[in-house]
Amino acid sequence: MATTNPMATTAMTAERRAREVKRRARRRTIKRIVYAIFAVGVVAAIVVAWMPRPVSAELGQVARGPLRVTVDEDGQARVKDRYVVSAPLAGSLGRIELEPGDAVRQGEVVARIAPAAPALLDVRARSTSEARLMQALAAQRQARVQIEHAQATYDLSLSEHKRQKQLFDRGAGARQPLEQAEINERRATHELDAQKFAARVADYEVEMARVAVARISGQKGGDAELDVPSPIGGRVLKVLHKSEGVVLPGTQLVEVGNPAALEIVVDVLTSDAARIAPGARVAIDRWGGPALEGRVRRIEPSAFTRLSALGVEEQRVNLLIDLTSPAGEWVTLGDGYRVEAHIEVWSAPDVVQVPASALFRQDGGWALFRVDGGVARLTPVEIGQRTAQRAQILRGVTAGQRIVVHPSDRVADGVRVKAP
Repeated sequence: MATTNPMATTAMTAERRAREVKRRARRRTIKRIVYAIFAVGVVAAIVVAWMPRPVSAELGQVARGPLRVTVDEDGQARVKDRYVVSAPLAGSLGRIELEPGDAVRQGEVVARIAPAAPALLDVRARSTSEARLMQALAAQRQARVQIEHAQATYDLSLSEHKRQKQLFDRGAGARQPLEQAEINERRATHELDAQKFAARVADYEVEMARVAVARISGQKGGDAELDVPSPIGGRVLKVLHKSEGVVLPGTQLVEVGNPAALEIVVDVLTSDAARIAPGARVAIDRWGGPALEGRVRRIEPSAFTRLSALGVEEQRVNLLIDLTSPAGEWVTLGDGYRVEAHIEVWSAPDVVQVPASALFRQDGGWALFRVDGGVARLTPVEIGQRTAQRAQILRGVTAGQRIVVHPSDRVADGVRVKAP
């Protein structure tokens, strides 16, 4: 019969117990690690859940490029040289057969007036006609003097233009004086043409006054009908007295003008007019044809009051604009047509700029939100010129930086933002 060694049995039992103790210790360690990981996960989930989420905002970029500041107003096209043919004396007007748009030649008869009553031949009518003739002669002499003055101005502007061009071609002159000389020459040319037109009108005034005096004096036999000629060649703009009937001296009959000689009249606020200079560039559009170019010829010296659409009284002043685009581009533009004018008051070819909607008032100045690493940073800036869409940045941000374009009340300094 085999015998068991008590000492060996005791050693095996001790070893088994030690292994069991180690196994239990490992289990406790594993459980502690699992509990710790779970606790860390729970804490992380709570922290993430309580962390503020990025605010959705429209993001943009600071850019460099040209900036043009304009005054935008509605305007109206109108014929420059227009003449209202009126009745030189009282009588019976024959029906005017002309229609608006009909072409007329210089000297062509546009209306005929016959005697309406014997009063047409009385002494008072003769004295009035003689006085009208003297007045027409004085206006004729005045027109001659104005032509001489306009001719002298034109000669001076032409010589100045040639001198500035020679200086510019030799590299001794700047472009701005040359452009100003060109504008002055063009303006003097228009003024000379206008004075010549006024002289032709004065000549026809004298002719009509002489005819009236001759008719009243009983000359030209029994012919008692007075022909009223057109003072210029052009087109009929309006027929102001179409039907046959008795008219008084000065009654407006027909309006004649040259539709090819158009100008644009725009009324602007006086505060805007103070920033506009004669010769300023103008872009003209929304009239039904291609975009046109022009230049401010004159700013009228007297303002007027007009009610706005909201019923507010505004002080406004008229600007007269000459079209500089080729005539073929605005051949369909007519008298009285509505246009939209964009008058340039400032421009630069390369400036740092941002959307105007990104700016807001901050401590008496201007500021915006710059995006740095996805976080909005309140950044004070100094602005220069601005339009309704863009603003020039003088100091504060540089080109290429990201900004918040339309900051809401949820965007603040240090808040994380993201694009929608």
